[in-house]
Amino acid sequence: MSLPRPQDFLLNTVSGTRIVVRYRVNTGFTDALGYLLSVTDGACTIRTRRSDVEIPLALVVAAKEVPPPPARRGPRTTPQ
Repeated sequence: MSLPRPQDFLLNTVSGTRIVVRYRVNTGFTDALGYLLSVTDGACTIRTRRSDVEIPLALVVAAKEVPPPPARRGPRTTPQ
C-alpha cells in the first residue's frame, strides 16, 4: 500500500482544515502548523499563530491533518 503524496493531500484538503506541513529549508527541515488558507498547483498558504506562511509544494515532504488545539487553561487561583 502506498501513501498519497503530501502534495496530493494538500490539493485535496478543504480550506480551513488544521494541518501540519514539513518542508525543506536551507538548514534542513521545518514545520508549519496552522489552518490551510489556499492551495494552488505551485504553493500552499497556512495561517500559523505568527503569520501566514506560503510554502512551495515542491519543498513539501510531509503533510497531515491534526486535531484542534487544546482548550486554553483558566487563570490560576491561589489556595486560601
